[in-house]
Amino acid sequence: MGRVKHRHLVAIVGRPNVGKSTLVNRIVGERVAIVDDMPGVTRDRIYLTGEWCGHEFIVVDTGGLLFEDETDLHNSVQEQAWMAVDEAEVILFVVDGQLGMHPMDEIIANELRQKQKQVVLVVNKVDDLQKAANVSAEFYSLGLDTPFPISAIHSNNTGDLLDRVIAMLKTTQGEVISDNEGLKLAIVGRPNVGKSSIVNTLLQEERMTVSDIAGTTRDAIDSVCRHNGEEYVLIDTAGIRKKSRVRYGVERFSVVRAIKAMNRADVVVLVLDASEPVSEQDQRIAGMADELGKACVVVINKWDLVDHKDSSTMNAHADEVRDKLYFLNYAPLLYTSTVTKKRLLNLFDLAKAASDENQRRITTGLFNEVLTEIVSMSPPPARKSKRPKIAYGSQVAITPPTFVLFSNHPNLVDQTYLRHVERRIRESFGFSGTPIRLFMREDSKRKQRGETRKAQAGGNKSAPNRPWMNAQNEED
Repeated sequence: MGRVKHRHLVAIVGRPNVGKSTLVNRIVGERVAIVDDMPGVTRDRIYLTGEWCGHEFIVVDTGGLLFEDETDLHNSVQEQAWMAVDEAEVILFVVDGQLGMHPMDEIIANELRQKQKQVVLVVNKVDDLQKAANVSAEFYSLGLDTPFPISAIHSNNTGDLLDRVIAMLKTTQGEVISDNEGLKLAIVGRPNVGKSSIVNTLLQEERMTVSDIAGTTRDAIDSVCRHNGEEYVLIDTAGIRKKSRVRYGVERFSVVRAIKAMNRADVVVLVLDASEPVSEQDQRIAGMADELGKACVVVINKWDLVDHKDSSTMNAHADEVRDKLYFLNYAPLLYTSTVTKKRLLNLFDLAKAASDENQRRITTGLFNEVLTEIVSMSPPPARKSKRPKIAYGSQVAITPPTFVLFSNHPNLVDQTYLRHVERRIRESFGFSGTPIRLFMREDSKRKQRGETRKAQAGGNKSAPNRPWMNAQNEED
Protein backbone atom coordinates (compact mmCIF):
# COMPACT_ATOMS: atom_id res chain seq x y z
CA MET A 1 0.00 0.00 0.00
CA GLY A 2 1.73 3.16 1.15
CA ARG A 3 5.33 3.88 2.03
CA VAL A 4 5.85 4.99 5.58
CA LYS A 5 8.59 7.26 6.86
CA HIS A 6 10.33 5.69 9.84
CA ARG A 7 11.77 7.62 12.75
CA HIS A 8 13.90 5.63 15.13
CA LEU A 9 13.70 5.96 18.89
CA VAL A 10 16.60 6.80 21.20
CA ALA A 11 16.14 6.61 24.98
CA ILE A 12 18.32 8.50 27.44
CA VAL A 13 18.60 6.94 30.91
CA GLY A 14 20.66 7.40 34.02
CA ARG A 15 20.41 8.38 37.65
CA PRO A 16 19.46 11.97 38.61
CA ASN A 17 21.83 14.90 38.13
CA VAL A 18 24.15 13.26 35.62
CA GLY A 19 23.17 15.72 32.87
CA LYS A 20 20.50 13.80 30.94
CA SER A 21 18.34 16.85 30.30
CA THR A 22 21.37 18.89 29.25
CA LEU A 23 22.28 16.19 26.75
CA VAL A 24 18.70 16.09 25.45
CA ASN A 25 18.73 19.86 24.96
CA ARG A 26 22.06 19.61 23.17
CA ILE A 27 20.70 16.91 20.85
CA VAL A 28 17.38 18.55 19.97
CA GLY A 29 18.79 22.10 19.93
CA GLU A 30 16.08 24.58 18.93
CA ARG A 31 13.96 22.07 17.08
CA VAL A 32 10.23 21.93 17.80
CA ALA A 33 8.99 19.04 19.92
CA ILE A 34 6.58 16.49 18.46
CA VAL A 35 3.72 18.46 19.99
CA ASP A 36 3.28 21.59 17.87
CA ASP A 37 4.04 24.96 19.47
CA MET A 38 0.66 26.63 18.93
CA PRO A 39 -1.70 28.46 21.30
CA GLY A 40 -3.56 25.89 23.36
CA VAL A 41 -1.13 23.10 22.50
CA THR A 42 1.07 22.07 25.40
CA ARG A 43 4.65 21.18 24.60
CA ASP A 44 5.65 17.86 26.16
CA ARG A 45 9.35 17.92 27.04
CA ILE A 46 9.66 14.12 27.32
CA TYR A 47 9.28 13.21 23.65
CA LEU A 48 11.19 15.33 21.18
CA THR A 49 12.44 15.19 17.62
CA GLY A 50 16.20 15.06 17.15
CA GLU A 51 18.11 15.47 13.91
CA TRP A 52 21.73 14.95 12.94
CA CYS A 53 23.18 15.22 9.44
CA GLY A 54 19.78 14.76 7.82
CA HIS A 55 18.71 11.82 9.98
CA GLU A 56 15.67 12.28 12.21
CA PHE A 57 14.85 10.29 15.31
CA ILE A 58 12.66 10.51 18.41
CA VAL A 59 14.40 11.23 21.71
CA VAL A 60 12.81 9.85 24.89
CA ASP A 61 14.01 11.85 27.88
CA THR A 62 13.60 9.89 31.11
CA GLY A 63 15.09 12.75 33.11
CA GLY A 64 13.36 13.18 36.46
CA LEU A 65 11.77 9.74 36.27
CA LEU A 66 14.51 7.43 37.45
CA PHE A 67 15.34 6.74 41.08
CA GLU A 68 13.25 9.47 42.67
CA ASP A 69 12.64 7.10 45.59
CA GLU A 70 16.01 5.66 46.51
CA THR A 71 14.39 3.39 49.10
CA ASP A 72 12.64 1.47 46.35
CA LEU A 73 15.30 1.52 43.68
CA HIS A 74 14.52 -1.64 41.71
CA ASN A 75 10.76 -1.01 41.51
CA SER A 76 11.40 2.56 40.43
CA VAL A 77 13.50 1.31 37.51
CA GLN A 78 11.03 -1.34 36.47
CA GLU A 79 7.95 0.85 36.67
CA GLN A 80 9.24 4.16 35.38
CA ALA A 81 11.69 3.69 32.53
CA TRP A 82 12.11 0.18 31.18
CA MET A 83 9.19 0.31 28.79
CA ALA A 84 10.95 3.22 27.08
CA VAL A 85 14.12 1.13 26.97
CA ASP A 86 12.21 -1.82 25.50
CA GLU A 87 10.82 0.37 22.71
CA ALA A 88 14.09 2.16 21.93
CA GLU A 89 16.61 1.00 19.34
CA VAL A 90 19.57 2.75 20.99
CA ILE A 91 19.98 3.64 24.67
CA LEU A 92 22.29 6.39 25.87
CA PHE A 93 23.23 5.48 29.44
CA VAL A 94 24.59 8.66 31.03
CA VAL A 95 26.96 8.60 34.02
CA ASP A 96 28.74 11.42 35.88
CA GLY A 97 32.43 11.73 35.01
CA GLN A 98 33.07 14.25 37.79
CA LEU A 99 31.66 12.23 40.69
CA GLY A 100 32.70 8.87 39.28
CA MET A 101 31.05 5.47 39.74
CA HIS A 102 27.88 5.25 41.80
CA PRO A 103 26.06 2.11 43.04
CA MET A 104 23.01 3.14 41.03
CA ASP A 105 25.10 3.03 37.85
CA GLU A 106 25.88 -0.61 38.47
CA ILE A 107 22.21 -1.47 38.96
CA ILE A 108 21.23 0.27 35.71
CA ALA A 109 24.08 -1.42 33.86
CA ASN A 110 22.96 -4.85 35.08
CA GLU A 111 19.41 -4.18 33.85
CA LEU A 112 20.66 -2.97 30.46
CA ARG A 113 22.83 -6.05 29.94
CA GLN A 114 19.79 -8.26 30.51
CA LYS A 115 17.81 -6.26 27.92
CA GLN A 116 20.46 -7.02 25.28
CA LYS A 117 19.98 -3.62 23.69
CA GLN A 118 22.40 -1.37 21.81
CA VAL A 119 23.82 0.80 24.58
CA VAL A 120 26.26 3.71 24.50
CA LEU A 121 27.83 4.37 27.89
CA VAL A 122 28.10 8.17 27.94
CA VAL A 123 30.48 9.64 30.52
CA ASN A 124 29.22 13.21 30.90
CA LYS A 125 30.83 16.28 32.48
CA VAL A 126 34.27 15.53 31.04
CA ASP A 127 35.29 19.12 30.37
CA ASP A 128 38.94 18.31 29.63
CA LEU A 129 38.99 15.65 26.91
CA GLN A 130 42.75 15.22 27.35
CA LYS A 131 41.95 13.59 30.67
CA ALA A 132 39.05 11.58 29.25
CA ALA A 133 40.89 8.26 29.35
CA ASN A 134 41.64 8.55 33.05
CA VAL A 135 38.12 9.76 33.90
CA SER A 136 36.45 6.98 31.90
CA ALA A 137 38.67 4.12 33.08
CA GLU A 138 36.63 3.11 36.12
CA PHE A 139 33.43 2.78 34.06
CA TYR A 140 34.85 -0.13 32.05
CA SER A 141 33.82 -2.33 34.99
CA LEU A 142 30.17 -1.80 34.02
CA GLY A 143 30.71 -4.16 31.09
CA LEU A 144 29.00 -1.93 28.50
CA ASP A 145 31.66 -1.53 25.85
CA THR A 146 33.99 1.46 25.63
CA PRO A 147 32.85 4.53 27.61
CA PHE A 148 32.19 7.59 25.48
CA PRO A 149 33.36 10.81 27.19
CA ILE A 150 31.51 14.07 26.49
CA SER A 151 30.62 17.40 28.02
CA ALA A 152 26.99 18.08 27.14
CA ILE A 153 27.03 21.58 28.60
CA HIS A 154 30.09 22.59 26.54
CA SER A 155 29.19 20.41 23.52
CA ASN A 156 32.52 18.59 23.71
CA ASN A 157 32.44 15.39 21.65
CA THR A 158 28.64 15.45 21.28
CA GLY A 159 28.90 15.51 17.50
CA ASP A 160 30.97 12.33 17.54
CA LEU A 161 28.42 10.81 19.90
CA LEU A 162 25.60 11.53 17.47
CA ASP A 163 27.67 10.09 14.62
CA ARG A 164 27.90 6.88 16.59
CA VAL A 165 24.16 6.88 17.36
CA ILE A 166 23.26 7.32 13.69
CA ALA A 167 25.62 4.50 12.72
CA MET A 168 23.95 2.24 15.28
CA LEU A 169 20.50 3.13 14.01
CA LYS A 170 21.65 2.06 10.55
CA THR A 171 19.49 4.75 9.00
CA THR A 172 19.88 6.67 5.77
CA GLN A 173 18.55 10.10 4.91
CA GLY A 174 14.92 9.95 3.90
CA GLU A 175 14.70 6.25 4.75
CA VAL A 176 11.29 4.70 4.20
CA ILE A 177 9.91 1.30 5.03
CA SER A 178 7.78 -0.47 2.47
CA ASP A 179 4.39 -1.41 3.79
CA ASN A 180 2.94 -4.55 2.27
CA GLU A 181 0.41 -5.23 5.02
CA GLY A 182 -2.21 -2.75 3.91
CA LEU A 183 -3.03 0.76 5.01
CA LYS A 184 -2.04 1.33 8.64
CA LEU A 185 -4.49 3.28 10.80
CA ALA A 186 -3.35 4.42 14.26
CA ILE A 187 -6.42 4.87 16.47
CA VAL A 188 -5.41 7.55 19.01
CA GLY A 189 -7.10 9.76 21.55
CA ARG A 190 -7.66 10.43 25.21
CA PRO A 191 -8.62 7.53 27.48
CA ASN A 192 -12.22 6.36 27.42
CA VAL A 193 -13.25 8.00 24.15
CA GLY A 194 -14.05 4.60 22.63
CA LYS A 195 -10.96 3.70 20.63
CA SER A 196 -11.05 -0.02 21.39
CA SER A 197 -14.81 -0.12 20.83
CA ILE A 198 -14.30 1.38 17.38
CA VAL A 199 -11.64 -1.22 16.56
CA ASN A 200 -13.83 -4.04 17.81
CA THR A 201 -16.80 -2.81 15.80
CA LEU A 202 -14.71 -2.53 12.65
CA LEU A 203 -13.31 -5.99 13.20
CA GLN A 204 -16.78 -7.29 14.06
CA GLU A 205 -15.25 -9.31 16.86
CA GLU A 206 -13.96 -8.71 20.39
CA ARG A 207 -10.19 -8.67 20.11
CA MET A 208 -9.47 -5.83 22.55
CA THR A 209 -10.37 -5.41 26.19
CA VAL A 210 -13.20 -2.88 26.31
CA SER A 211 -13.91 -1.27 29.64
CA ASP A 212 -15.53 1.83 31.10
CA ILE A 213 -12.36 2.36 33.14
CA ALA A 214 -10.22 5.02 31.47
CA GLY A 215 -6.83 3.78 30.32
CA THR A 216 -7.65 0.07 29.96
CA THR A 217 -5.54 -0.35 26.81
CA ARG A 218 -1.83 0.08 27.48
CA ASP A 219 -0.11 -1.42 24.46
CA ALA A 220 -0.40 -0.67 20.76
CA ILE A 221 -2.08 -3.75 19.24
CA ASP A 222 -2.31 -4.47 15.50
CA SER A 223 -5.33 -6.14 13.90
CA VAL A 224 -5.81 -6.80 10.20
CA CYS A 225 -9.16 -6.52 8.45
CA ARG A 226 -10.52 -6.13 4.91
CA HIS A 227 -13.06 -3.69 3.52
CA ASN A 228 -14.24 -3.61 -0.10
CA GLY A 229 -11.31 -5.78 -1.11
CA GLU A 230 -8.71 -3.54 0.57
CA GLU A 231 -6.59 -4.61 3.52
CA TYR A 232 -6.24 -2.38 6.58
CA VAL A 233 -4.15 -2.64 9.74
CA LEU A 234 -5.83 -1.13 12.81
CA ILE A 235 -3.43 -0.06 15.56
CA ASP A 236 -5.26 0.44 18.84
CA THR A 237 -3.13 2.59 21.13
CA ALA A 238 -3.10 3.43 24.80
CA GLY A 239 -5.17 6.42 25.83
CA ILE A 240 -3.01 9.51 26.13
CA ARG A 241 -3.67 11.24 29.43
CA LYS A 242 -2.99 14.78 30.53
CA LYS A 243 0.61 14.99 31.75
CA SER A 244 -0.29 15.95 35.32
CA ARG A 245 -2.51 12.87 35.58
CA VAL A 246 0.04 10.43 34.18
CA ARG A 247 1.85 8.95 37.16
CA TYR A 248 4.86 6.70 37.22
CA GLY A 249 4.78 3.21 35.83
CA VAL A 250 3.64 1.48 32.70
CA GLU A 251 0.94 4.02 31.86
CA ARG A 252 3.31 6.94 31.48
CA PHE A 253 5.44 5.23 28.87
CA SER A 254 2.38 4.00 27.04
CA VAL A 255 2.58 7.45 25.48
CA VAL A 256 5.81 6.33 23.84
CA ARG A 257 3.98 3.49 22.13
CA ALA A 258 1.18 5.80 21.03
CA ILE A 259 3.73 8.11 19.42
CA LYS A 260 5.50 5.16 17.80
CA ALA A 261 2.14 3.93 16.51
CA MET A 262 1.50 7.29 14.89
CA ASN A 263 5.04 7.30 13.57
CA ARG A 264 4.61 4.01 11.68
CA ALA A 265 1.01 4.61 10.60
CA ASP A 266 -0.15 5.86 7.22
CA VAL A 267 -3.19 7.58 8.73
CA VAL A 268 -3.84 8.88 12.24
CA VAL A 269 -7.44 8.48 13.37
CA LEU A 270 -8.03 10.95 16.19
CA VAL A 271 -11.04 9.92 18.26
CA LEU A 272 -12.99 12.57 20.18
CA ASP A 273 -15.90 12.20 22.59
CA ALA A 274 -18.98 14.00 21.22
CA SER A 275 -20.41 14.38 24.72
CA GLU A 276 -17.38 16.36 25.94
CA PRO A 277 -15.78 19.59 24.68
CA VAL A 278 -12.48 19.45 22.81
CA SER A 279 -9.78 19.40 25.48
CA GLU A 280 -6.19 20.48 25.69
CA GLN A 281 -5.19 16.85 25.44
CA ASP A 282 -7.11 16.50 22.16
CA GLN A 283 -5.16 19.49 20.87
CA ARG A 284 -1.87 17.95 21.97
CA ILE A 285 -2.55 14.67 20.21
CA ALA A 286 -3.65 16.49 17.06
CA GLY A 287 -0.42 18.48 17.23
CA MET A 288 1.60 15.25 17.32
CA ALA A 289 -0.09 13.97 14.16
CA ASP A 290 0.39 17.27 12.36
CA GLU A 291 4.04 17.56 13.39
CA LEU A 292 4.70 14.04 12.09
CA GLY A 293 3.13 15.01 8.76
CA LYS A 294 0.57 12.23 8.89
CA ALA A 295 -2.71 11.98 7.02
CA CYS A 296 -5.49 12.40 9.56
CA VAL A 297 -9.18 11.72 10.08
CA VAL A 298 -11.07 13.04 13.12
CA VAL A 299 -13.76 10.68 14.41
CA ILE A 300 -16.44 12.17 16.68
CA ASN A 301 -17.55 9.13 18.65
CA LYS A 302 -20.56 8.70 20.99
CA TRP A 303 -22.75 10.91 18.82
CA ASP A 304 -25.71 8.91 20.10
CA LEU A 305 -25.28 10.58 23.51
CA VAL A 306 -25.94 14.05 22.10
CA ASP A 307 -29.47 15.42 22.33
CA HIS A 308 -31.25 16.92 19.32
CA LYS A 309 -28.96 15.31 16.75
CA ASP A 310 -30.06 17.29 13.69
CA SER A 311 -27.95 18.86 10.95
CA SER A 312 -27.77 22.23 12.67
CA THR A 313 -26.50 20.62 15.87
CA MET A 314 -23.84 18.71 13.94
CA ASN A 315 -22.78 21.83 12.05
CA ALA A 316 -22.48 23.83 15.26
CA HIS A 317 -20.47 21.04 16.88
CA ALA A 318 -18.23 20.78 13.81
CA ASP A 319 -17.57 24.55 13.94
CA GLU A 320 -16.51 24.20 17.57
CA VAL A 321 -14.18 21.31 16.76
CA ARG A 322 -12.69 23.22 13.84
CA ASP A 323 -12.18 26.25 16.05
CA LYS A 324 -10.31 24.26 18.72
CA LEU A 325 -8.35 22.16 16.21
CA TYR A 326 -7.75 25.00 13.75
CA PHE A 327 -4.28 23.68 12.88
CA LEU A 328 -5.92 20.41 11.79
CA ASN A 329 -8.65 22.01 9.67
CA TYR A 330 -7.66 19.89 6.67
CA ALA A 331 -8.81 16.68 8.40
CA PRO A 332 -12.32 15.38 7.54
CA LEU A 333 -14.77 14.92 10.44
CA LEU A 334 -16.72 11.69 10.83
CA TYR A 335 -19.67 11.62 13.25
CA THR A 336 -20.45 8.13 14.43
CA SER A 337 -21.25 5.84 17.33
CA THR A 338 -20.17 2.30 18.10
CA VAL A 339 -23.68 1.71 19.46
CA THR A 340 -25.60 2.67 16.31
CA LYS A 341 -22.61 2.02 13.97
CA LYS A 342 -23.97 4.79 11.76
CA ARG A 343 -21.40 6.02 9.21
CA LEU A 344 -18.62 4.11 11.01
CA LEU A 345 -17.57 2.10 7.95
CA ASN A 346 -17.03 5.39 6.10
CA LEU A 347 -13.81 5.61 8.11
CA PHE A 348 -12.07 3.23 5.71
CA ASP A 349 -12.87 5.34 2.64
CA LEU A 350 -11.91 8.59 4.38
CA ALA A 351 -8.64 7.10 5.58
CA LYS A 352 -7.73 5.75 2.16
CA ALA A 353 -8.52 9.09 0.50
CA ALA A 354 -6.44 10.97 3.10
CA SER A 355 -3.51 8.58 2.57
CA ASP A 356 -3.72 9.07 -1.20
CA GLU A 357 -3.65 12.85 -0.74
CA ASN A 358 -0.71 12.53 1.64
CA GLN A 359 1.27 10.84 -1.17
CA ARG A 360 0.01 13.02 -4.00
CA ARG A 361 2.35 14.82 -6.41
CA ILE A 362 1.59 17.94 -8.45
CA THR A 363 3.55 18.57 -11.64
CA THR A 364 5.79 21.62 -11.55
CA GLY A 365 4.05 23.20 -14.55
CA LEU A 366 0.56 22.89 -13.09
CA PHE A 367 1.68 24.03 -9.66
CA ASN A 368 3.31 27.16 -11.09
CA GLU A 369 0.19 28.04 -13.05
CA VAL A 370 -1.75 28.11 -9.79
CA LEU A 371 1.07 29.80 -7.88
CA THR A 372 1.36 32.55 -10.49
CA GLU A 373 -2.36 33.25 -10.20
CA ILE A 374 -2.15 33.35 -6.40
CA VAL A 375 0.73 35.82 -6.21
CA SER A 376 -0.60 38.00 -9.02
CA MET A 377 -4.00 38.40 -7.34
CA SER A 378 -2.50 38.87 -3.88
CA PRO A 379 1.27 39.52 -3.87
CA PRO A 380 3.30 39.34 -0.65
CA PRO A 381 3.14 42.60 1.29
CA ALA A 382 6.17 44.88 1.36
CA ARG A 383 8.33 44.84 4.45
CA LYS A 384 11.32 46.97 5.41
CA SER A 385 10.82 49.07 2.25
CA LYS A 386 11.24 45.95 0.13
CA ARG A 387 8.61 43.96 -1.71
CA PRO A 388 9.37 40.25 -1.96
CA LYS A 389 8.44 38.51 -5.18
CA ILE A 390 7.70 34.80 -5.46
CA ALA A 391 9.03 33.74 -8.84
CA TYR A 392 8.20 30.04 -8.95
CA GLY A 393 7.90 26.88 -6.88
CA SER A 394 7.98 23.11 -7.04
CA GLN A 395 6.99 20.08 -5.00
CA VAL A 396 10.02 18.42 -3.47
CA ALA A 397 8.52 15.64 -1.30
CA ILE A 398 5.43 13.67 -0.31
CA THR A 399 4.15 12.29 3.02
CA PRO A 400 3.38 15.11 3.56
CA PRO A 401 3.30 17.06 0.29
CA THR A 402 6.09 19.60 0.58
CA PHE A 403 6.62 22.63 -1.65
CA VAL A 404 9.51 25.07 -1.98
CA LEU A 405 8.76 28.63 -3.11
CA PHE A 406 11.59 30.74 -4.52
CA SER A 407 11.77 34.47 -3.83
CA ASN A 408 14.19 37.36 -4.11
CA HIS A 409 13.60 38.11 -0.40
CA PRO A 410 12.44 34.83 1.20
CA ASN A 411 12.93 36.11 4.76
CA LEU A 412 10.36 38.84 4.17
CA VAL A 413 7.53 36.42 3.34
CA ASP A 414 5.80 35.87 6.69
CA GLN A 415 3.72 32.95 7.95
CA THR A 416 0.46 34.85 7.54
CA TYR A 417 1.01 35.11 3.81
CA LEU A 418 2.12 31.47 3.58
CA ARG A 419 -1.12 30.42 5.28
CA HIS A 420 -2.98 32.38 2.62
CA VAL A 421 -1.01 30.58 -0.09
CA GLU A 422 -1.77 27.24 1.57
CA ARG A 423 -5.52 27.97 1.60
CA ARG A 424 -5.46 28.84 -2.09
CA ILE A 425 -3.43 25.71 -2.91
CA ARG A 426 -6.01 23.60 -1.10
CA GLU A 427 -8.81 25.33 -3.01
CA SER A 428 -7.12 24.36 -6.26
CA PHE A 429 -5.77 20.89 -5.48
CA GLY A 430 -7.70 19.64 -2.46
CA PHE A 431 -5.19 17.83 -0.22
CA SER A 432 -8.02 16.91 2.11
CA GLY A 433 -6.86 14.94 5.12
CA THR A 434 -3.16 15.78 4.87
CA PRO A 435 -0.91 18.57 6.07
CA ILE A 436 1.18 20.34 3.48
CA ARG A 437 4.49 22.09 4.05
CA LEU A 438 5.62 25.35 2.43
CA PHE A 439 9.23 26.51 2.62
CA MET A 440 10.80 29.69 1.27
CA ARG A 441 14.14 29.67 -0.51
CA GLU A 442 16.19 32.37 -2.14
CA ASP A 443 15.96 32.58 -5.92
CA SER A 444 19.73 32.60 -6.26
CA LYS A 445 19.85 32.27 -10.05
CA ARG A 446 17.63 35.27 -10.70
CA LYS A 447 19.36 37.24 -7.96
CA GLN A 448 22.72 36.51 -9.61
CA ARG A 449 21.39 37.57 -13.01
CA GLY A 450 20.06 40.77 -11.48
CA GLU A 451 23.38 41.55 -9.85
CA THR A 452 25.16 40.86 -13.13
CA ARG A 453 22.88 43.28 -14.99
CA LYS A 454 23.44 45.95 -12.33
CA ALA A 455 27.18 45.45 -12.51
CA GLN A 456 27.12 45.72 -16.28
CA ALA A 457 24.98 48.83 -16.13
CA GLY A 458 27.29 50.35 -13.53
CA GLY A 459 30.34 49.50 -15.59
CA ASN A 460 28.87 51.08 -18.71
CA LYS A 461 28.02 54.23 -16.77
CA SER A 462 31.47 54.71 -15.27
CA ALA A 463 33.50 53.64 -18.32
CA PRO A 464 31.42 53.78 -21.52
CA ASN A 465 32.76 51.80 -24.41
CA ARG A 466 33.53 54.55 -26.95
CA PRO A 467 36.27 53.33 -29.30
CA TRP A 468 36.34 56.59 -31.26
CA MET A 469 37.29 58.47 -28.06
CA ASN A 470 40.05 55.97 -27.37
CA ALA A 471 41.36 56.45 -30.86
CA GLN A 472 41.32 60.24 -30.46
CA ASN A 473 43.24 59.98 -27.19
CA GLU A 474 45.90 57.82 -28.82
CA GLU A 475 46.30 60.41 -31.62
CA ASP A 476 46.71 63.18 -29.07
